[in-house]
Amino acid sequence: MTNAWLLLSVGDARQHGGNDGYEDNPREYYRWDSTVPNHARLAEGDVVALWDKRELIGVSVIDSIETDTEDKARYFCPQCKKADFKRRSRLTPACRCNQCEATFDTPGQKVEPVTTYLSRYGRRWLDGRGLLTGPQLRALCDSPNSQLSMRPARWEKLRDALLATGRADAAAVSALAGPRHRRAPIAGGHRFARVRARVGQAEFRAALLEEQGQQCAVTGPAPADVLEAAHLYSYAESGEHHDFGGLLLRRDVHRLFDNGRIAVDPETDLLDVDPGLDAYPMYAELHGKPLVLALRPEHRVWLTAHWNAHRAGS
Repeated sequence: MTNAWLLLSVGDARQHGGNDGYEDNPREYYRWDSTVPNHARLAEGDVVALWDKRELIGVSVIDSIETDTEDKARYFCPQCKKADFKRRSRLTPACRCNQCEATFDTPGQKVEPVTTYLSRYGRRWLDGRGLLTGPQLRALCDSPNSQLSMRPARWEKLRDALLATGRADAAAVSALAGPRHRRAPIAGGHRFARVRARVGQAEFRAALLEEQGQQCAVTGPAPADVLEAAHLYSYAESGEHHDFGGLLLRRDVHRLFDNGRIAVDPETDLLDVDPGLDAYPMYAELHGKPLVLALRPEHRVWLTAHWNAHRAGS
């Protein structure tokens, strides 16, 4: 099965509130970075359909993807710290936040390292102007109401929609996802591996369940099956289970906490969510909320260290 993607490319008309945008050449290449949802899912051989919100620009197949790293400026509302704001060309102040409705001339800014991606696909480009409208393209996506700039779509639906217009080159369209572009089968089976286990982890989790109950400290009540004992410090470095050095977190929240994408502001005890998660309401809505659990002084010591490790200088 061939993967397909609907990629937004509107040039200088695009609102870039939270960043400086990306330089694209729709007929040749498309750029993005690791702050964009679905950033790591595109692959060589995937079909890409470029659009400008009004209509299809063109279709092609990714020949290569180049990656690099760079420091990226991220902008946010100085009032609520969200990246959901628009820059206004005719009104003052120059910016308005869509979340808290604050207006301001200068947004907050922080610089963070990101992975950059550049996909090249110009060799098999097919012009699509006048073939499919914006609403028709949205209907081809897995989530038609999505607002993401990179949306997974159905190649079969895209192919059939292009052919149904009667104006597309049928042979060229059908060849976009021919056998030579299909991914090789993924090998299965099992292998033996040596792993390093955390001694006492089960007891540490049991103690947290008894102390904190069946609830994620960030999101609230949850089945014990999905709760993990999260160390508030690097267990890999210390190898110790400290008293009041952990919280029960839902598995997905635990991963985001470990990566610093969710943290607790030590000055307010309120959750701070990375603006890169704004596209996911279930996480974005946590920003500025208090923890479900009442914190002890010991918790605050570890949470302050976690904050300093992931937010210092931001």
